Amino acid sequence: MEAKNTAKSAALAVGDAKLELPVKEGTIGPSVIDIGKLYGQTGMFTYDPGFTSTASCESKITYIDGDEGVLLYRGYPIEQIAEHGDFLETCYLLLYGELPTAAQKADFDFRVTRHTMVHEQMTRFFQGFRRDAHPMSVMVGSVGALSAFYHDSTDISDPQQRMIASIRMIAKMPTMAAMAYKYSIGQPFVYPKNDLDISSNFLRMCFAVPAEEYKVNPVLSRAMDRIFILHADHEQNASTSTVRLAGSSGANPFACIAAGIACLWGPAHGGANEAALKMLSEIGSVDKIPEYVRRAKDKNDPFRLMGFGHRVYKNYDPRAKIMQKTCHEVLSELGIKDDPLLDVAMELEKVALKDDYFVEKKLYPNIDFYSGITLKAMGFPTAMFTVLFALARTVGWIAQWKEMIEDPGQKIGRPRQLYTGATRRDYLPISRRR
Repeated sequence: MEAKNTAKSAALAVGDAKLELPVKEGTIGPSVIDIGKLYGQTGMFTYDPGFTSTASCESKITYIDGDEGVLLYRGYPIEQIAEHGDFLETCYLLLYGELPTAAQKADFDFRVTRHTMVHEQMTRFFQGFRRDAHPMSVMVGSVGALSAFYHDSTDISDPQQRMIASIRMIAKMPTMAAMAYKYSIGQPFVYPKNDLDISSNFLRMCFAVPAEEYKVNPVLSRAMDRIFILHADHEQNASTSTVRLAGSSGANPFACIAAGIACLWGPAHGGANEAALKMLSEIGSVDKIPEYVRRAKDKNDPFRLMGFGHRVYKNYDPRAKIMQKTCHEVLSELGIKDDPLLDVAMELEKVALKDDYFVEKKLYPNIDFYSGITLKAMGFPTAMFTVLFALARTVGWIAQWKEMIEDPGQKIGRPRQLYTGATRRDYLPISRRR
C-alpha cells in the first residue's frame, strides 16, 4: 500500500507569505506535512533536534503505536509472530513483505543455513584484535571487513547482488557474533552445523567446546529465537536511521551494517539491557529495594531505575510481555537458585507492577529489563548483550536498507542546521592576533 497524497493541506504563514503544504497519509498512524519545498518558498528550514517530529522516509516494514503499545511487522502483531513463528520466518517476512509458504520457507532456511560459514581467512583477521577487546568493537571491525571478503555482492545496483548480500548478512552474523564471544574468552571457534536451526546453532557456537559434546536445550533455544524475533526491527530508531543514512550515499551493505552496529553500541540505544543489569548489581540485595525505589521517586536524586518505561511506548511495551514469559520459562528450566541479582530483579518486578507511582506513570518493566536477566541466566556476559541485539537487528537493517535502495524517490541524506557560530570575519596573520 502506498502513502496517499490527498487533497488535504496545511496552511503556514511566514511573515506576509501564506503557504499551502501538502499532507500525506499513511495506511495507519499519524499523517505528515510535506515540507520538501519549504526552503525554496521561504528560505527557511524546520528545526527538530533528534528528528522526533520528522518522518525521514516512507516505509512498509514496521509500525509502532507507542500510546497503545502496538508493534507490527509488515502488519502482523509481534505477539502472534513470537508465539507462532520462528526467527527465520520473521526474516523472510521483513525482507519480502509476506509470510512464506512451506516451500518458500524451506528454500529460505536452506539458503541461510548454507551461508553460515565465514571465509577461513576471517579467523586470522580476528587475531589482529587484542585478546581483551570488547566484542562490539570486534563486530564493528569484522562486519565492515566483510566487503573485502565478499566483494562479489557489493554492487547495490544489481538486485541479485543485493539479495545475496542480504542472505549473507543474516546467515553470517550469528557465526561472527559467536566468534567475537569465543575470542573474548580465549576459546577456539566452533563451526556452524547445517542440521541445527539458527538459534540452536548460535548457542552451540557460543557454548560448545571441542573437549565434549554439546546438547542444545530446546527451552533455551526457543528463548533465544524469541529474543531474536523481538529485536528484529523497531522502525526508524537511531541505528536503523544510521544504516539508511550511510546507505543513501551508495555505500556497500556491509559498510552500512557496520555503521548500524557502531550506533547500536551507544548505551542509550543497544546498551540499555546491560545498564539494567548494572543497576541490579548496584542495588545488590532484596532488602535494599525499598531504599532504591524511594530514591527513584525523588526528583532531586540522580538515581534512575534502568529497564523501566520506554521512549516510544507510553503504555506497556508489547515485547516486554512476551519477554517476561520467556524470562520466567528460562529461569524455571535452569532452576537457578542463590543468585542475588536475579532475586533482586524478580522482587523489583513485583514492586514495579504494584506500586502506584510506577503504575500511574506507566513505568513498566521493558524488554531490556527482562532480556538482560534472561541472557545472564543463559550464561552470556553483559559485554555480549549488545552483540546479540546487533545479530537480531541485522535483518531489520538489511530490510530497511533494501527498501531505501529500491525507492525511486530516495536521495542522499543531508540534514540541515541552525547555525549559531561566528559571522563572516577576515583572516589575520599570527603576528596581529591578540
